[in-house]
Amino acid sequence: MSEIEREAMEYDVVIVGAGPAGLSAAIRLKQLDAECNVVVLEKGSEVGAHILSGAVLDPVGLDALIPDWKEKGAPLNVPVVEDNFYMLGEAGHLRIPNAPMPPLMNNHGNYIVSMGNVCRWMAEQAEELGVEIFPGMSCSELVYGENGEVKGVVAGEFGKNADGSQGDGYEPGMELHGKYVFLSEGVRGSLSKQVIDKYDLSAGHEPQKFGLGMKEIWEIDPAKHKEGSVTHTMGWPLGGNAGGGSFIYHLENNQVYVGFVVHLNYKNPHLFPYMEFQRFKHHPMVANLLEGGKRVAYGARAISEGGFQSMPKMVAPGVALLGCSVGMVNVPRIKGNHNAMLSGIAAAEAAIEAIAAERGGDELTAYETEVRGGKIGQDLRKVRNVKPLWSKYGLTASLVMGGFDMWTNTLGFSILGTLGHGKSDAEATEEAAKNQPIEYPKPDGKLSFDRLTNVAFSFTNHEESQPAHLTLKDAEVPVQSNLPKYAGPSARYCPAGVYEFVEEEGKDTRFVINFQNCVHCKTCDIKDPAQNIVWTTPQGGDGPNYPNM
Repeated sequence: MSEIEREAMEYDVVIVGAGPAGLSAAIRLKQLDAECNVVVLEKGSEVGAHILSGAVLDPVGLDALIPDWKEKGAPLNVPVVEDNFYMLGEAGHLRIPNAPMPPLMNNHGNYIVSMGNVCRWMAEQAEELGVEIFPGMSCSELVYGENGEVKGVVAGEFGKNADGSQGDGYEPGMELHGKYVFLSEGVRGSLSKQVIDKYDLSAGHEPQKFGLGMKEIWEIDPAKHKEGSVTHTMGWPLGGNAGGGSFIYHLENNQVYVGFVVHLNYKNPHLFPYMEFQRFKHHPMVANLLEGGKRVAYGARAISEGGFQSMPKMVAPGVALLGCSVGMVNVPRIKGNHNAMLSGIAAAEAAIEAIAAERGGDELTAYETEVRGGKIGQDLRKVRNVKPLWSKYGLTASLVMGGFDMWTNTLGFSILGTLGHGKSDAEATEEAAKNQPIEYPKPDGKLSFDRLTNVAFSFTNHEESQPAHLTLKDAEVPVQSNLPKYAGPSARYCPAGVYEFVEEEGKDTRFVINFQNCVHCKTCDIKDPAQNIVWTTPQGGDGPNYPNM
């Protein structure tokens, strides 16, 4: 623990992250015990500012948490009215019939939403119950108790200089202590990563797998808008270079979410995920939809894709991991928010039972039991083989075998058992010499855009005088190793243009980190072949400010 003297505040439960998991936990805690003292700490400038989601919501979690959410005005206004699945070629497309799809792929009863707005509404419900919510409060470190348990977090540290020293306006922040700490930071959260490493929570589980999700909001011609329409595509432009696909969701006000996911276990370091997304929008089917419209927002976020077999142990002394801090996304459905909410409910119920028994600082084993054996486990177990099949055998085989496996799992069995993932996404990267460079067309500024232009539409802001929140374990690795071996993949896998190799005549190549551009997607922390880049939490309120994502 730091030697800096800080004031401390005591709570029953300290929650890090005001996403669907953290807010569900906060609400459920107060529903069960109005006297429970709960605080939620959010690093975004406001609740919802850092929320990026494909945003078709299965309301099962909300039904369990707030059954009368419709009467209370939850912003679920656009029910899904049609599902479309397409396989794309470069110039054409093939409709995949809905009939052979397993029932779990049906979006009937789901809603197209802004998860940022849903979380803002949930925060209002939590505050009405007496939950304290503090946005703009990054949690920079964990606080440990005498017996090695997680005792709390440090939040609200501001005013460090770029070199890490204390500036004139330095504020040390506060320690917030709890009987239990819930980490609901989302994918690859910095504190969650520390807890997983410290307590070896991944032991006996498959490595976590990830995708990079990029999304733009478009305002399109009203004549082309179909409110409630959901479209998913696979195939072009990725082909055999990487797994992934797209989503196009029509919400209110002639707006469309246009998203693209690239699985981060791709082999070819020349692959440029962001440019694959931009190229995708030039497919005739997509271009026809977007022409005459305008892009109004952009964002990117890593997605946990490992599924049931990659979920680490979720509890350690004094701490529980919630939602995407564990990895609860149902990959074929591209949905995880419902499971995040259910995890928050389960963690709250376990904590209230423990506190009532005058416990604290121990492992909430009842929470993990419920997650693995309850609705979340049932949801993820049915689709557990889709991702490894795709990774090992490619798209076509995964459609056939994965679809068959989902059907049999719906009936209660699987002839495949549980398949493993093998390598981490970083280890999957091959050396550049074994792969062909990929040519990408230049963005036209109408349908496709360069990264820096698009980053401006994420409304990202970082105070430049603070320490960079992206650090290197070894400053020599990018130029001395990653550049010659892997052709400097960080210059491509980052969807915000943070990393660049600068070559100047008569000077050695320099590796530059433009941390001001960072949209907090965490891809660099995941995909770097040497695992040399570390993402840490920046000063509170910094980062993207998604308006309606």
